[in-house]
Amino acid sequence: MTVRLLLLCVGATEATRAARFAAPDDALDPAGLAKARALRLGAAASWRGVVAPERSARETAAALGLAAAGEAALADQDAGAWRGRALETLPAAAVAAWIAAPERGTPGGESLEAVRARVGTWLDALAATDGGRWLAVTHAAVIRAALAHALALPVAATLAIDVAPLATVALSFTDRWRLRELRRGGGDSSP
Repeated sequence: MTVRLLLLCVGATEATRAARFAAPDDALDPAGLAKARALRLGAAASWRGVVAPERSARETAAALGLAAAGEAALADQDAGAWRGRALETLPAAAVAAWIAAPERGTPGGESLEAVRARVGTWLDALAATDGGRWLAVTHAAVIRAALAHALALPVAATLAIDVAPLATVALSFTDRWRLRELRRGGGDSSP
């Protein structure tokens, strides 16, 4: 059987627009909420839904009218000591080191490889099912990690993939994971 998975990036938050590291309780901002409400998912809206535990993910799912179960594996990358902080408030040397190798994560935070391992375990479990159609509301880092796992890419390479708020990535699994589509966001996202 084939597994079809649509990964939907959460809507925009104030942190997104202010170039601030996300915090678990960040809400969608008014424009992000309006765009999420306007998004049309087509048939994918009736697929089995799962959602990351953060508030922005839950609010995105609610704005779309999705019935989605919480899934801890889809949690955003932990920013550690930098959670909720703006770049300009952090030590310049530490920011420079992070910019040179963002896949390593922030001080006390989670590396992108750790996110890939967590998300990869979830994808492997999904691939071992009898098939089905899934819609997952999650974060850009998680979507990049899923792409790294599904396509056997180095995690650092996925940083070159723009994952905007409400962007979608469609994957399918038969004998291996395949990328079916990547959409920027805001339009019809039927895979």
